[in-house]
Amino acid sequence: MPDPRYTALAALGAATVYEANGQRGAIDPAIKPLDPTSRVAGRAVTIRLEPADNWFIHVGLLHAGPGDVLVVDAGGYVEAGPWGDVLTLAAQQRGLAALVIDGAVRDSQDIIAAGFPVFTRGVCIRKTTKVQRGDVDIPVTIGGQLVHPGDAILGDADGLVVVPAAELDQAIERGRERERKENEMRRRILEGATTLDLLGLPQPR
Repeated sequence: MPDPRYTALAALGAATVYEANGQRGAIDPAIKPLDPTSRVAGRAVTIRLEPADNWFIHVGLLHAGPGDVLVVDAGGYVEAGPWGDVLTLAAQQRGLAALVIDGAVRDSQDIIAAGFPVFTRGVCIRKTTKVQRGDVDIPVTIGGQLVHPGDAILGDADGLVVVPAAELDQAIERGRERERKENEMRRRILEGATTLDLLGLPQPR
């Protein structure tokens, strides 16, 4: 059974968790969801690829299971697509929650139609080789952020954020507290308060 903490994290949203957890862990916003309605959180299973080769995505897929997010460091290389509709089906059969790749994918419309969340730096039709060794379950850098195996990854239309595994409970509690404060602000705005009042900001003269 997937860890219910990831459901709680996803419900809070990436922007809230990022702000509440010390404004840390934001991944390069150039890595975007193929489908902007995607929202997902899960445990990171990490892979490092050589540019234009996808052998170790196939290897790494076997290290991931239900609720996991495959986090792939392709070095930001977007001139070939190491992930497509066949790997999407294989990932869904294993119960994976999503793919995050600092690289490119192809078959983008088929992936969207399959309902599998993919966050990617680009889309490219060029094929890859399957001959170069990569690595699985090692620390990788995705969009400027270090991701360790087992860290939490949260993504939605606003972006992606990584939460170290040891901080997951703390991030959820901080996110809930921020959500409570923002709900109180909304209530007071409906009662006539201004955002300057609520934030203690002066009116320019």
